[in-house]
Amino acid sequence: MAFIALGVTGGIGAYKAVEIARGLQKQGHEVVAIMSRSARRFVRPLTFEAITQREVISDLWKPGANARIEHIDIASTIDMLLVAPATANTIGKFAHGMADDFLTSMYLATTAPVVLAPAMNSNMFAHPAVVENLRLLTERGVRIVEPGSGYLACGWIGKGRLAEPEDVVLYVQGMLSADARHTLAGKRVLVTAGPTYEDIDPVRYIGNRSSGRMGVAIAAEAARRGASVTLVSGPGAVPAPANVTSVAVRSAGDMHAAVMSRAADHDLVVMAAAVADYTLSAAAQKIAKGDGPLTLTLERTRDILADLGALPTRANGRPVLVGFAAETHDVVAHARAKLTRKKIDLIVANDVSRADAGFEVDTNAVTIISPTAAEDVPLQSKAAVAARILDSAERVMSERLAGEVRS
Repeated sequence: MAFIALGVTGGIGAYKAVEIARGLQKQGHEVVAIMSRSARRFVRPLTFEAITQREVISDLWKPGANARIEHIDIASTIDMLLVAPATANTIGKFAHGMADDFLTSMYLATTAPVVLAPAMNSNMFAHPAVVENLRLLTERGVRIVEPGSGYLACGWIGKGRLAEPEDVVLYVQGMLSADARHTLAGKRVLVTAGPTYEDIDPVRYIGNRSSGRMGVAIAAEAARRGASVTLVSGPGAVPAPANVTSVAVRSAGDMHAAVMSRAADHDLVVMAAAVADYTLSAAAQKIAKGDGPLTLTLERTRDILADLGALPTRANGRPVLVGFAAETHDVVAHARAKLTRKKIDLIVANDVSRADAGFEVDTNAVTIISPTAAEDVPLQSKAAVAARILDSAERVMSERLAGEVRS
């Protein structure tokens, strides 16, 4: 069953979170409670510890908590982050990327599905700032359990009370059941992520700004769908999910070798890494600084995606190939040309000149292009974008399988 992080923030509905934790456990899920400082004013951590049989996490600065960078460690292993109650303050922090405690920091670090159950005064819930924050989060793939209407703790009557615990549990269970369909069960998926570093000498290198978040999100989503996943990631990439096979590489040559030696045995390859187009022969010793300019001679790297398109197994349509095109202008046109030139099935075009998409951010907006169509995916979390990319890849795989059956 699932491993769920239950975020509890500072509202009177925090007492209902205890029932939610118990309800999730009755469904067979493992729960860890993460409490904000304000939540501890309403419910004592000991209550959640007795229910979950796990230490409650509440302090980003607790001595020893950074031995494993705990908020990153948990973020990469949970199957879902559920925040109930979710206050206006926490919703605002999530929407605007503020990370000033354990819960908000973990939210930015996780690629797992996120569910919020808001609870607040009815006027607060209807305030344009809260409405806009919820809209932003929804566009990024966050799911919302609508609050109920009735008597509120403040004495008012209106919409804003935390949804009943059984309704929250049913909502979560429905999401997890959908994820549990395991549409990629029995399939082998290879994903690349992050940058490559091309060494100039033992000290310096040429690299790029890729964080690896998109590739890691795709790997995590493929694993959630039941696939056996291999993640080949360059240096500096975000940590790999716990349930995938991780292969660390440094240079474009390293990544070429790692991918080409494995690809033919896989059903799907998603090349999300930002692989260097040029490399050089590294000096054995650090190059001394001189008074004049320094000239470096760069050589083309092997084109991994083109070499994948030329694999003998591609005659039978295997593996299905998904490439990425990180562009700054004429994004879709350049991506279409790349799709045709490299003989692949799908290409994901994204405009990396945008501040809110592409490299080094948690959101992305892409166009998924096939030989016959193009699907615009609006700005949302990279986890949500990963799901859309895999939906498209699965359609290609299904069509190919149907063609094999007909033949």
